[in-house]
Amino acid sequence: MRPQDILLPVAAGLCCKPGGFHIDPVRPVERAVITHGHSDHARAGHGAVLATQETLDMMRLRYGENFAGSTQVIRYGEEIRLGDVTVKFHPAGHVLGSAQIAVTCKDTCIVASGDYKDAPDPTCTPFELVPCDVFITEATFGLPVFRHGDASDEVKKLLASVALFPERAHLVGAYSLGKAQRVIALLRQAGYDAPIYLHGAMEAITHYYQSRGIELGELRPAKGVKKAALAGTITLAPPSATSDLWTRRFPDPVTAFASGWMRVRARARQRGIELPLVISDHADWDGLTATIAATGAGEIWVTHGQEDALVHWCRSKGLKAQPLDLVGYGDEEESETPIQDEAEA
Repeated sequence: MRPQDILLPVAAGLCCKPGGFHIDPVRPVERAVITHGHSDHARAGHGAVLATQETLDMMRLRYGENFAGSTQVIRYGEEIRLGDVTVKFHPAGHVLGSAQIAVTCKDTCIVASGDYKDAPDPTCTPFELVPCDVFITEATFGLPVFRHGDASDEVKKLLASVALFPERAHLVGAYSLGKAQRVIALLRQAGYDAPIYLHGAMEAITHYYQSRGIELGELRPAKGVKKAALAGTITLAPPSATSDLWTRRFPDPVTAFASGWMRVRARARQRGIELPLVISDHADWDGLTATIAATGAGEIWVTHGQEDALVHWCRSKGLKAQPLDLVGYGDEEESETPIQDEAEA
């Protein structure tokens, strides 16, 4: 069976006609299968949603109880029949509850990986390699310049800065789902046991992580704390909050940003970032190419990001490869709107 008879890009997203569903649709559909809770992949208004428990919970936190007509939980490793195909979820290592979706029809297996990373992350189930015939990969950091390095080394830079400037507050811009909790967990692993402060928009998701057994230590809301008391502390906030009036409540703040984009120093300068931290929840160039090779897939479909470079690399290795014309996905770190009004947080 031809792969394009199983999955095909359409205006709403990746459509599986023989299964009667879309994967991460960007507009309301009758049945949606969702890889993870980031807002460019998980949207409200679908008739039915199939996802992991954590992804469904995240959607409830963001969109309310009635975000879909009905929901169904699927566990990692569980196989479900939908129409003429079977669907199986595997860990993607991106954020809590994130999944790759293996779609099998007759003797053809296609894996839609969603967003993924192969780097260690104490806050989510590690990425699982899934052998397949066709692998659908993201390419957010699909250029050879993007090599993220060890995230724990970046956290050491943050702690060194805190030690160097005890009279200043450190504000770390981090996406509210996944990145913020990972940074906190890495700080704890590095031996930092002081309270960590949270912007109000971070609180609901971070407390949810804790409810799922992720150890993050003592966390406190930044709201209402006296300015002088925040000297020498670390506060996590949405990236947009680190450049607005909200920062005035902190003593001489050092602005940091945890993102794979911080590999591009010009980007850090443009945003006025004093302390760039190269910490990404996406696979870097080496992670992408190693994963593609290890799947054993003979055909690679490349979605949002730097598609051309990755397609060229695949073809140079003798693989059949093409970019997928999917729109509506972006870098969540830059597009996300916090859950609550930042000015009130």
